[in-house]
Amino acid sequence: MTKKMTADFNEKQLEILQVAEELFAEKGFDGTSIRDIAKKANINIAMISYYFGSKEKLLESLIIFRTSDLRLKLESLFSEDLTPIEKIEKLIELYINRLNKNRCLYQILHFEFSSKKRIMDFKVFTDVKKQNLLSLQKIISEGQEKGVFRKNINSALLPPTIMGTFFHFHTNRPFYEELFDLKTDEAYDHFIKTEIINHIKQTIKAFLVYEN
Repeated sequence: MTKKMTADFNEKQLEILQVAEELFAEKGFDGTSIRDIAKKANINIAMISYYFGSKEKLLESLIIFRTSDLRLKLESLFSEDLTPIEKIEKLIELYINRLNKNRCLYQILHFEFSSKKRIMDFKVFTDVKKQNLLSLQKIISEGQEKGVFRKNINSALLPPTIMGTFFHFHTNRPFYEELFDLKTDEAYDHFIKTEIINHIKQTIKAFLVYEN
């Protein structure tokens, strides 16, 4: 199956992707079978094979489905009437809110990348990340041209700095739940949307701007 961007998936494909995502999050990738997906989506197995070919290809399509529209939002962000700092702060909000919303999928993706248990083609996902980086670099260049940001910035290291903070917090969730008294899922998510995002904004701003 040729990889598709979000707008190219038909209604039935989107339904299959959403069901697969729920089951992958609940049972894990290895613990979910094509038969499980077909049963929950109330379709026959042949339809999944027709649209996606295999469970691995289905996961690849799910990743593209959940990540491709971020590029459009980043491109739109560049043309908004905001200062370079405001654009970076909004970008951080987009990244973290996206990661938090789709954290189960990103955990699966991280496992597949690191374990190499199976051969999977993530080229299109890599291409999406490259395009997202170009959008970030445009904002950085704008800030540099306006004399707001330092010249010697390795912009390719900003996304792992942003996302690494989130993933460290999330993978050590029990520790931070106890440390910050986060007793419910709502309290946990609220902490991410406020304290974690604000911390990352302060960190990235300190890295980008000239020292006083």
